[in-house]
Amino acid sequence: MEKLSGKQARFLRGLGHHLKPCVMLGKEGLTDSLVASVEEALEIHELIKIKIQEGCLLDRKDVAETLSQRMGAQVAQVLGRTILLYRRGIDPKIKLP
Repeated sequence: MEKLSGKQARFLRGLGHHLKPCVMLGKEGLTDSLVASVEEALEIHELIKIKIQEGCLLDRKDVAETLSQRMGAQVAQVLGRTILLYRRGIDPKIKLP
């Protein structure tokens, strides 16, 4: 999967600004159920926010990289403890510039 261009990443960050996190990553880390939740959320929404809670000891950039590789998704942003992930759907709702 090709990397997002700067323009596409900015566009997705703009769309993601108002989103609420739909997946919370806690002290258990990257469990199978968490990965399944991310997969389901990406299928439904294409663009999702993942919140890393205080108890999680994993590095946020490592988490973003791991999830993007496992999901076939792209990281639009890692800001603080929030990751913005994008994966184009079968019937895309989001039209990238």
